Amino acid sequence: MRNGGMGLDLQALDDMARRCRVSIVKMTHAANSGHPGGSLSAIDLLAALYGTRMKIDLNDSNWFDRDRFIMSKGHASPAVYSILHEIGYLDESDLMSFRELGSVCQGHVDMKWTDGVDFSAGSLGMGLSFGLGCALAARMDDSERNIWVMLGDGEIQEGEVWEAFMAADFHALGNLNVIIDRNRIQNDDFVHLQMEVGDVAAKLSSFGWTVKEIDGHSMKEIVDALQWAESHNSGPAAIVANTVKGKVVSFMENNPSFHGKAPNDQELALALEELK
Repeated sequence: MRNGGMGLDLQALDDMARRCRVSIVKMTHAANSGHPGGSLSAIDLLAALYGTRMKIDLNDSNWFDRDRFIMSKGHASPAVYSILHEIGYLDESDLMSFRELGSVCQGHVDMKWTDGVDFSAGSLGMGLSFGLGCALAARMDDSERNIWVMLGDGEIQEGEVWEAFMAADFHALGNLNVIIDRNRIQNDDFVHLQMEVGDVAAKLSSFGWTVKEIDGHSMKEIVDALQWAESHNSGPAAIVANTVKGKVVSFMENNPSFHGKAPNDQELALALEELK
């Protein structure tokens, strides 16, 4: 994977995303806590990123020139852990210990605990600033590593995010790529009821970013957009991915209740049946 991604085709990527969805509902059920909705909306994007683009070393998670992935909306940790399980950094028992004291799978992603995690999340809004620093460091190191940052659309209500957008354009960081999981639901309710963020693509363009808007559940569109972003070297690139919170699990889809609620026994059984 040092050359970029696992070389998976579209069908293999869809299959991996489905397995990850199974892991997401199982681990949140086992913990009786967590954030399944935003993990399910993001997982197609992550499957494509790791399956086709990420340059990492499966035998050395600290390889200096590896690409960096920053899950700024760090509560969507089940999505990250499910991918790390797929590529071999985590095993099934790690997933099933999600949110237990001492587990490598903490509630928010944490680089001190988990191989393959490059950012310790907590309060939202910090990930892009961290990614900006990683991109500048790569330039100073004369490294070709790429930096990928995933943001939530509720998260981009925060001012620090827009300061980082502005700084990234100023520094012409062609190695910095943002993916916005635009599922339109945040912690308390729908985004437009809390603080409407409006036309995100137009706002990013006005900040000097090159932007592509896609269907965040069309694997072909995702793969094409990731390739486009990585090849755009003159400045930072952003993918605004229109997604559905809780995608594929019927009772979670577009349901604010499952932003941060685990499925019960009956709901787990239904989810697994739908994910066959």
